[in-house]
Amino acid sequence: VSTQSTWGNSQKVKMVFHLIGPAVFIAGGALKLTIKAYRYVKQQNTSMSLGKKFYPGGFYKPMTRHEAYLILNLREYSHPDRVKEAHRKLMMLNHPDNGGSTYLATKINEAKETLLKGPY
Repeated sequence: VSTQSTWGNSQKVKMVFHLIGPAVFIAGGALKLTIKAYRYVKQQNTSMSLGKKFYPGGFYKPMTRHEAYLILNLREYSHPDRVKEAHRKLMMLNHPDNGGSTYLATKINEAKETLLKGPY
């Protein structure tokens, strides 16, 4: 019986553990950092959809121009053509005949009226 073959297997086992050990350590560290990042984002209470943060408030009784721009997702003092186009896109998505909310459709229409009636 040769001692060489037993010694060779022992070295192979050690080598495998020397390679697997650091890999497991690195994977565990990466998992820990991922969990920390997830908790941080969750704690910040930010929206994860495309990095946008949405308007947290409700609607004002007489709609302000600022609120109307927020509803239509436009910059302030946008051209009336852009207002009409943004209104059209939102109404296609939120029209009550297509299963949208009547309340939201009313607010979208009110936003368009607010922006088109005043000075540009």
